[in-house]
Amino acid sequence: MTAARLIDTDHLGIDRVIGVWERDGVIVDPGPSSSIETVLERLGGGFEPRALLLTHIHLDHAGATGTLVDRFPSLRVYVHEVGAPHLIDPAKLLKSAARLYGDDMDRLWGEVLPVPEENLTVLSGGESVEGMSVLYTPGHASHHVTYVDKGSGDAYVGDVGAVRIPPSGTAWIPSPPPEVDVELWEQSLAELEDRSPARLLLTHFGAVDEPAEHLAAVRSELRVSAERARGASREEFLAELEGRIDREQGDVGERIRLAMPPEQVWLGMERYWSKKGT
Repeated sequence: MTAARLIDTDHLGIDRVIGVWERDGVIVDPGPSSSIETVLERLGGGFEPRALLLTHIHLDHAGATGTLVDRFPSLRVYVHEVGAPHLIDPAKLLKSAARLYGDDMDRLWGEVLPVPEENLTVLSGGESVEGMSVLYTPGHASHHVTYVDKGSGDAYVGDVGAVRIPPSGTAWIPSPPPEVDVELWEQSLAELEDRSPARLLLTHFGAVDEPAEHLAAVRSELRVSAERARGASREEFLAELEGRIDREQGDVGERIRLAMPPEQVWLGMERYWSKKGT
């Protein structure tokens, strides 16, 4: 078995924002269709994926799914049962995303094609696919799963493992509306810790070689972000978050903002607290 390799999508021409993982012909989260040609080129001429594993269906992770199935009609796609209907008919997903991105939808994500139902294998958690154990890991989204490689111990964590842009080691919480749930996210982190993964393979961005320390940092930042949103106005919350991002060195801050738009962090946490009635 070959080691997982990271393909940088160079999203919007910028590196270290969205990464695609490939292992033995299996792709985990292909990214948006706006960058899929870059991904396929870097995978190598003649590369044909045999399976596509989705951690969740947000467009920065799974937007190119329909495009890949259109190009490779026999491609098997694995997705959580809650996300599957939105791949078959993406209209509701696109309407929700358009509320966040407006006129930038096409520039950011490109075309989003439907996926034929016959290409889908629907997951609920607990399955074993392509040498991976499937963990149900909600919190960032209700349809989020993590794949743990039984051979290497690598965990493909999507967004439940947060954002960390190298060379910085800081964990940031991507919390877009409408499904953020802090308690479920903490339970998902505990589930990951119980598996003692060898590495965490992040979409945003790269491999984490100290998984226990990183997961502890994610839990801490998740609690801090939630409590700040609970006790602050939008302006106060964003000023504090933007200030911390500004303290990152070099070009890291720009990439954090692309991977985790601060306004969405606020909107997701605000909705979380409003649903709790506090």
